[in-house]
Amino acid sequence: MVDVDSFVEEKVDEIATEVGDANAVIALSGGVDSSTAAALAYEAIGDQLTPVYVDTGLMRKGETEQLRETFDYMDSLRIVQAKDRFLDALEGITDPEEKRHAIGEQFIREFETVAREVDADYLVQGTIYPDRIESEGTIKSHHNVGGLPDVVDFEGIVEPMRDLYKDEVREVARDLDLEAIIAERMPFPGPGLAVRIIGEVTEEKLAVAREANHVVEVELEDHDPWQALAAVLGKATGVKGDNRVHGWVVAVRSVESRDGMTARAQNVDWETLQRIQSRITGENENVARVLYDVTHKPPATIEYE
Repeated sequence: MVDVDSFVEEKVDEIATEVGDANAVIALSGGVDSSTAAALAYEAIGDQLTPVYVDTGLMRKGETEQLRETFDYMDSLRIVQAKDRFLDALEGITDPEEKRHAIGEQFIREFETVAREVDADYLVQGTIYPDRIESEGTIKSHHNVGGLPDVVDFEGIVEPMRDLYKDEVREVARDLDLEAIIAERMPFPGPGLAVRIIGEVTEEKLAVAREANHVVEVELEDHDPWQALAAVLGKATGVKGDNRVHGWVVAVRSVESRDGMTARAQNVDWETLQRIQSRITGENENVARVLYDVTHKPPATIEYE
């Protein structure tokens, strides 16, 4: 387990040394990884840092508003509205790896644009150890590691938490006095809801995925999962009222884990599962079926794409 005090001191010095007198931007998503990296970088270089939150249109319900409230103390915070650009970049793409690479490249281009405006030479990221392991292997590319384009217009990329697991990141977040809503927050993938949609990402699928994920997170909060999510799989026949519908199939997944490298499907009681399916199908007329995923990791990954 990481020695938190020594780690914070070491990484603050490391960031300050690497960035020097230059400016840096940090990719801030509102999750525990990027938020912890932002807190470390802010302590290291202060006003030389510009936190950048990119609203990709692929985020959870209320994400942008919550991030704005949480980080309003950072005067240099930039919120970039980029939904249309991300959806354009994803148009027609159905392959999971191609999705991740398209998202990774678009993220970098957004950060490069802000970096030119603030004369920043460095990009800080909240990359953690499992991101690197999965990207360097053959499991999947992470948008901020294997999903990066070959040409990046930064002098350097700084990853202060590249050797930490998720539970260690949470320890550092607590030591830095980050709010519990951040430090204890459920993991959410960098590519967002795009990897919780099988096939092409569309506005309609995003709307279904966003609402379904909100229901799952709310209803399973008391079950304390490591991660809980809803994914849009495809379409199937159902009945609503007296009408036959061809609606979306939503898979619900809830897992227990320590670091995300392995995970076990959570044993969720029947009453809770029925409440989840009732809300998802009842609150979205385009959903015909709700399934519960009982697969562990391995053989499955936690996310769907």
